[in-house]
Amino acid sequence: MAKEIPEFKTEEEEARFWDNHDSAEFLDDFEPLDIEVAQELEEEILKRRELKKPVTLRLEPNQIDAVKKIAGKKGLPYQTLIRMWITEKIETEII
Repeated sequence: MAKEIPEFKTEEEEARFWDNHDSAEFLDDFEPLDIEVAQELEEEILKRRELKKPVTLRLEPNQIDAVKKIAGKKGLPYQTLIRMWITEKIETEII
């Protein structure tokens, strides 16, 4: 049985809740959303996607679990979070 999102009295209460819960546990509560993206933006997104090259990286299972948990709290795919961390580290090493 899926968990249900509780009713919140304040934004602070809601923020505390999401700080301590993974939104993936409540997917049944969310409704699909259709959005329109400007053609120019869509083309830029597709262009960036084509520029990325896949890599294989061996990590310990507990490392992957930790990254997924952190990414879930931030509302990001875990691969995106890893890519962000790599980018941040590259920028600090170059300076």
